[in-house]
Amino acid sequence: MDTSNNFILEMSVNDLDSIKPILETEFDDFWNFSILKSELENANSNYFVLKSEGEILGFAGILIVLGEAEITNIVVRKNCRGNGLSKLLLQYLVDYCSHNNISKIHLEVNASNLVAINLYKLFGFKKVGLRKNYYKNNDALLLAKDLINI
Repeated sequence: MDTSNNFILEMSVNDLDSIKPILETEFDDFWNFSILKSELENANSNYFVLKSEGEILGFAGILIVLGEAEITNIVVRKNCRGNGLSKLLLQYLVDYCSHNNISKIHLEVNASNLVAINLYKLFGFKKVGLRKNYYKNNDALLLAKDLINI
């Protein structure tokens, strides 16, 4: 997949409306339209879309509270996975947080999602905790990355 035409920008309500019909089938089913719309309207949340030629290929969100951020999700269309798009979105979130004086980024990830865990490790995230049976009988790893020295 040619990634040279990809760009990332703030998610709008129109973006969310455009992916509504395919949100749960083409992305993932863990967040529905209502939850995402609520997150998009939250003053502490920031959501971004990755587009190519006008088509949304993925999106990512963070929640910022007291100078720290929590990655709420990074999602790529199922037919576009394995092409480095999650890496682009994660880099964007890290850069966004660094430019906005965020001191730390937190996230939780399904302990069985080795692809995501390896991506986060590549970016310097460290394991800081565990939530037992958080994901339908799977554990969640709690990861964090300090941004103070970046």
